[in-house]
Amino acid sequence: MGKATEKIEGAQFVRYFGPLLDALRDLGGSGSPGEVVDQIAKHLKLSENVQTELMESGTPRFPNQVAWARFYLTREGLLDSSKRGIWSLTDKGRATHLSAEEARGIFLKWVRIFAEERKKKKDNSETEDEAPETTLPQTADYRKELLALLLRLSPPGFERLCQRLLRESGFVQVVVTGRSGDGGIDGHGTLQVNPLVSFKVLFQCKRYSNAVTPTQVRDFRGAMQGRADKGIIMTTGTFTAEARKEATRDGVPPIELVDGQKMIDMFSELELGLKPIKTFEIDSDFFKEFQ
Repeated sequence: MGKATEKIEGAQFVRYFGPLLDALRDLGGSGSPGEVVDQIAKHLKLSENVQTELMESGTPRFPNQVAWARFYLTREGLLDSSKRGIWSLTDKGRATHLSAEEARGIFLKWVRIFAEERKKKKDNSETEDEAPETTLPQTADYRKELLALLLRLSPPGFERLCQRLLRESGFVQVVVTGRSGDGGIDGHGTLQVNPLVSFKVLFQCKRYSNAVTPTQVRDFRGAMQGRADKGIIMTTGTFTAEARKEATRDGVPPIELVDGQKMIDMFSELELGLKPIKTFEIDSDFFKEFQ
């Protein structure tokens, strides 16, 4: 039990159980994942390094840990998962304030429950050295592989791939310019909202694993000034919290930010470059009456 116990004790995301509930209370009881993550970072005064640190898979560690905290709090009945894309408190969650010890107790309780469910479903149980998290839904391996593939593309190839992604997402007249000395603008296109309304959009493609800074967002906005209604920065990396604030600052043209994980989500939703695979899980209860 030694290694398994060490991994349970070292579950980093448990520290965000209480702050997640507090963040949702501050937001009025509900919020998008991004709003919740930003609120927790603000409340805990987390550094940019903590907020932008990447896991080996390329996934930002801090938002991933908050998502794991949400997973357990939902199982505990403190959060409602009924609305897609929005996290919200249940009545029980609104009235709950968790200490560090109480958060750890919830985590250990559900680790035991998952272990019991695992025994019921499988005759050959997992080894004791396996981390408890591996029995829960994990980010599919294809995300890590796809991100690594994107990072290996040539700069022109990545620009053309972004062009294809924008076209598949409803943009028309998408042109890659790729001209150096153009303020980092890699192309332009038109988003046709309806037959009467359209927006000209300039986009920038950044194929790297670093975090885009607010200075880079400002520079891009300066280059697009007077030339388009909107801008898009697409990167395989991430954006700092300050960069996200700069992108939506009042009084200036808005800039949409697409980080590596959001880009992979777009590929998944469009099934672009990805082939869906159907699989099955055996329902042991169904076969009991035939035994």
